[in-house]
Amino acid sequence: MFRSARGVANWLDPSSTLGIMAVAVALLMIGGHFDLSAGVMTGTTALAVGIVAGEFGQNIWLAIGVALVVALAVGFLNGWLVTRTGLPSFIITLGTFLMLQGINLGLTKLFTGTVTAGGIAHAPGYDVAEAVFASRITIGGAQIRIAVVWWVLATVLASYVLLRTRFGNWIFATGGDDVAARNVGVPARRTTIVLFLTTATAAWFVGTTLAVRFTNVQANAGIGQELIYIVAAVIGGCLLTGGFGSAVGASLGALIFGMTQLGIVYLNWEADWFYFFLGAMLLLAVLANRLVRRYAEAARR
Repeated sequence: MFRSARGVANWLDPSSTLGIMAVAVALLMIGGHFDLSAGVMTGTTALAVGIVAGEFGQNIWLAIGVALVVALAVGFLNGWLVTRTGLPSFIITLGTFLMLQGINLGLTKLFTGTVTAGGIAHAPGYDVAEAVFASRITIGGAQIRIAVVWWVLATVLASYVLLRTRFGNWIFATGGDDVAARNVGVPARRTTIVLFLTTATAAWFVGTTLAVRFTNVQANAGIGQELIYIVAAVIGGCLLTGGFGSAVGASLGALIFGMTQLGIVYLNWEADWFYFFLGAMLLLAVLANRLVRRYAEAARR
């Protein structure tokens, strides 16, 4: 029993932070948009915690608050630009991605003299922050990270919002047809901005979790992760065209992703094959989603 529980914990732990981000990205994709800055934003928030708490010696909760303000500012900027300019979110957030990448490296070197922000473990209030973001709890004889609990709660909350609230209907309507949604009174612009703020909040939570867990942050943290979040959401059933998907599916996609990543290690295969399987899973998921949608449309007729 103990070995079985411990095995499950080994599968869940690597997928927890990915699952939190995949759920938020799935909501945004259902709403018809992408956020290519989501990965590097986790690094930005983690660096904010590291610089304010580790380098400036401030209370870690002040650092976490500063990181949240930064994340929300970036998320609002993304959403506002997308709704006001009419440009594809892919282009807007690609620009944000590049700017944040430069800011992360430049400010880290400016404040620390290196490409690493550390010393987080010595900041006042670290013990409480560690309990909230990076502790382990025992369930069924196995220790799992508390991030797994936050992942489950995020999935439940997102599912409730999508399926049981008016805002969930707005998300599906905005992703299905933005113009038609506005014509029937759906506040599509406000919905889009809130979705970008949701993704930013998830990035803040994940960035804070990683900063507290590892106690030091590299300036290039999070770069490239945004594609993995999108892949997890697509594997879970989200359409690239918007208007369809679920939070539970995104979480399952993250779990499948984590299982594949660990499975390659357990099989003693070269780690480079992981990206091959990542691309293959993405293609298969897109094709499967397309077939399911065609059958669904045919059934309605």
